[in-house]
Amino acid sequence: MVVKQRPFFGVLAAISVCHALNDLNPSVLQASYPVVKATYHLDFSQIGLITLIYQITASLLQPLVGMYTDRRPTPWSLPVGMAFMSGGMLLLSQAATYPIVLMSSALIGLGSSIFHPESSRLARLASGGQHGLAQSLFQLGGNSGVALGPVMAALLIAPRGPSSFAWFCVAGLCGIAISSRVGRWYRVHVKPRISSTSELVVADDDGLSRRRVAFAICILIALIFSKYFYLASISTFFTFYLVSRFHIALRSAQMCLFAFMGATALGTLIGGPVGDRIGRKAVIWGSILGVLPFTLALPYVSLAWTIALAVAIGLVLSSAFSAILVYAQELVPGRIGMISGLFFGLAFGMAGIGAAVLGRVADATSVFFVYRMCAFLPAIGLLAAFLPES
Repeated sequence: MVVKQRPFFGVLAAISVCHALNDLNPSVLQASYPVVKATYHLDFSQIGLITLIYQITASLLQPLVGMYTDRRPTPWSLPVGMAFMSGGMLLLSQAATYPIVLMSSALIGLGSSIFHPESSRLARLASGGQHGLAQSLFQLGGNSGVALGPVMAALLIAPRGPSSFAWFCVAGLCGIAISSRVGRWYRVHVKPRISSTSELVVADDDGLSRRRVAFAICILIALIFSKYFYLASISTFFTFYLVSRFHIALRSAQMCLFAFMGATALGTLIGGPVGDRIGRKAVIWGSILGVLPFTLALPYVSLAWTIALAVAIGLVLSSAFSAILVYAQELVPGRIGMISGLFFGLAFGMAGIGAAVLGRVADATSVFFVYRMCAFLPAIGLLAAFLPES
């Protein structure tokens, strides 16, 4: 039985800030796609490939990093991951050709794959037993960074061009400094927790067989697919959609994307604590299936309603991830790093594949068709009914 204590809110705040600085960079890149598309004369498929390269490099290594850190905690992985991220942004600012843009995207993804598994474990270590709350605070940082990306892109990249990506190395240097300090706390506290069986045997009293655990994990993977394929349609193509359909200025479209991203940050903060109180299955069920009426209506409404529905979708849909992650960690106790790496990796991988696939669909049809097609994805949330009670 785990002895509960008060969360280390100072540590959670620091790791949340690091998460914000880490996730700011790819968000700035995605929000700057119209500038990148015009600068390098790209089509939608090539734009989707940039996201795919980032998301694949951010996803494939994460389970491996998590498996390694389950056996050998590595506090230094946080500043190292942010160093790779900063290097990618610096290379992007000097990119003269499209292949260099892809290489920069790969470096950004590599930094993310190193950062996330161990930082998620650190958040759980500092949770004091309130795992949903800790993951929500951790995710709040990441989603806040993602939300700030369109604003920073509008202020820096749109008026000054791709060379301004270099300014975001400053955020990386701040993240390296903060994560190095947090790493010292981690080194002091991780050894007693790792050597204790309490972390490894969280609760195997549910009596779930390996087959039921595997079945539940497969359902969670399907829900991740639904959530992040749909989010890829917003994060990658929403500015194009707004400019093409409603003929608004690029900066206005980026601010609309910021409103969506801000709603995802708020939803993330809500999802974890609510899951601690009412059960994670209820949050997962309500979050993914609950957005279906909004996604079905989105392609057919006016600009004002489009923004309102996008905010509602971001608020509701984003509350799922913290609940899914903690639910999975409790299904497989003692493998916190591997499960964190697997689900962060799946999130990035599904988003990357979604961006690439939807980019091809947009080229073959239109960006409007993409939103009509993706509207049905949240119906996969019906599978949550088959999850064991948390």
